[in-house]
Amino acid sequence: MTNVATNLVNVGIAGLGRSGWGIHARALAQLPDYFKVVAVADPDPARQQEAQAQFGCRAYAGYAELVADAEIELMIVATPSHLHLDDTIAALRAGKHVLVEKPMGKTLAEVDEMIAAARETGRVLTVNQNYRYAADFRKIQEIIGSGVLGRIIEVRFAIHQFRRRWDWQTLKKYGGGILNNHGAHVVDWAMLLIDDPEPEIFCHMETTPLCTGDADSHVKILLKPQGGPLIDIELTHACAYPQDHCLVMGTQGGLSSDRKLIRWKYFDPAAAPPLVLDERPTPDRSYNDEPLPWQEESYEVVHDFSLEAQQLHRDLYATLRQGAPLAITPESVRRQIVILERCRELSPV
Repeated sequence: MTNVATNLVNVGIAGLGRSGWGIHARALAQLPDYFKVVAVADPDPARQQEAQAQFGCRAYAGYAELVADAEIELMIVATPSHLHLDDTIAALRAGKHVLVEKPMGKTLAEVDEMIAAARETGRVLTVNQNYRYAADFRKIQEIIGSGVLGRIIEVRFAIHQFRRRWDWQTLKKYGGGILNNHGAHVVDWAMLLIDDPEPEIFCHMETTPLCTGDADSHVKILLKPQGGPLIDIELTHACAYPQDHCLVMGTQGGLSSDRKLIRWKYFDPAAAPPLVLDERPTPDRSYNDEPLPWQEESYEVVHDFSLEAQQLHRDLYATLRQGAPLAITPESVRRQIVILERCRELSPV
């Protein structure tokens, strides 16, 4: 139900875990001029009480009670991954707009069913791809877009950890695994850097003894688009010596980022000596070598995940109240899900 008196968007939050509470509730608490949390649902009574104390809202133990709450206009579906399909469609059919957590769905068929339900009901459906707002990625996009690195040949993303896990996200039946958990962010980044919706794909995945469940915990992906850079992605719990998070290689320079510091160096080809083929033997049997007019820059990244989450919600508010285009369309996220599903087909675990 629209909050006509104040123009606030009335929100219900389903699931008060790491995302529902740590991302969404925390961000909404900082946006009292935009949103009002009117109801939540979580099976844990302590979490229910925490939300009631924070927002003065109604609290339910089950999702069915929450989705039946007529005051909710926007439903945030932050339930476990395997519940996203049913919970999202139930909210859409109850007349609510939906912001669903990543991964949007376990399969492409689920995602298509959700998109179809949104079109049928005329409700807004979006996805919490909050890493699109990450300060380091936005700066990297800016540097690449400036052209100073020349034509981009390859972009490498790595999420390297040495980490043991024994929770529900290690189980395939719950939509777990590092591909869904981290790949939903990094593959999403990759698809924003290339124009080809169906690149060639290489994938290797395996389950390691570092995680108790049957889901993947080590993933290697190569995406080769028709046009644009080769994308190299590594996601692993088995790297004791983590490498830089992002490496960009271009024809006029390159970039390296560890998410805290971005460094890039480049040169202007017009300021360099002409590059002329010479078939004669090199002096002293040496390799070609020359000093280039390098320019180097750096940028210290200030991460404020709360502000990034707030911006995502502000953009959604602008869509719901001001008619702005939807910042994160389900169709854009579908491109990512195509890649994740193909990876599971190419290298099943």
